[in-house]
Amino acid sequence: MRTHVTRPLLAVAALGATAAVALLAGCAGPAGADPAADSAANGAGTEASAYPLTIDNCGTEVTFDAAPERVVTVKSSTLELMLALGLEDRIVGTAFSDGPVPSEYADAAADLEVLSDKVPSQEATLAVEPELIYAGWESNLSAEGAGERDSLASLGVASYVAPAACKGEGYMPDPLTFDEVFREFDEAGAIFGVPERAAELVAAQREALDAISPSEAGFTALWYSSGDDQPFVGAGIGAPQMIMDAAGLDNVAADVHDTWTAMSWEAVVEANPDVIVLVDAPWNTADAKIAALSSNPATADLPAVQGERYVVVDFPSTEAGVRNVDAVASIVDQLDALEG
Repeated sequence: MRTHVTRPLLAVAALGATAAVALLAGCAGPAGADPAADSAANGAGTEASAYPLTIDNCGTEVTFDAAPERVVTVKSSTLELMLALGLEDRIVGTAFSDGPVPSEYADAAADLEVLSDKVPSQEATLAVEPELIYAGWESNLSAEGAGERDSLASLGVASYVAPAACKGEGYMPDPLTFDEVFREFDEAGAIFGVPERAAELVAAQREALDAISPSEAGFTALWYSSGDDQPFVGAGIGAPQMIMDAAGLDNVAADVHDTWTAMSWEAVVEANPDVIVLVDAPWNTADAKIAALSSNPATADLPAVQGERYVVVDFPSTEAGVRNVDAVASIVDQLDALEG
């Protein structure tokens, strides 16, 4: 599928109103194309933001004739990257955030309109007349959510998914690396016409990452995100693996070729991790996980549980974005404290 989006767009009020029709160009590019190569070929990077800019995004080809000025973000990862690039004035609505933004972005985010605590409906999304919906997950762009990509395009609204969240073959990072995360920052800088800001962000994050000395304790670890009857854990190719590698942790689920996986408690007990990484989310806190681990007969006697050998990360740090480097630093500090 190919979407061509030009600005200024005709206003889209809401579902049921007369729809604005975007310029549509052709059909999908060749199957199996390399999205990273496509982005580089079209100028997505630190060199320049040249328009028209065409990007193969999760298999949907999107052409930007100019930098989007009215953007709806869905998920914390997309909101926080825009804030890190100083683009809060482009955001006309946010939705499905995973918690408060980091303190350094609090003032910039204070007056942003929140469309929904969950995935916004297409009606709510279109009501703020966006030019672009910047989604953290592919599933955010559905008939039940903010709208299907081709349907939105026919209304003059572009869509772009954080590339690390792409699931299709040839598009899902395998594995996710910090180089890929930083490439995505550059791609966003090109889309929004601020390549220099993206380059500065990448340079600062690379410097911070290079300054971290991984733990040398040789700890094995379970990355426990959610689940009571069956834990949902970080597997071998996603953000949890990337972060644990950088922090010096050996992931007990590293042999599972996926970003996340369900794991039995019996398998957790057999793995007997030295450390348990707890994902802290407003809807499923680290304290609640600790209570569950302590009360579960299967895990209560694990040395990591008995010794309270826990490391805590906030939920937005678990997805590719501007918090990943800080998550590595925090984990290393917590591991050092455990050793002490």
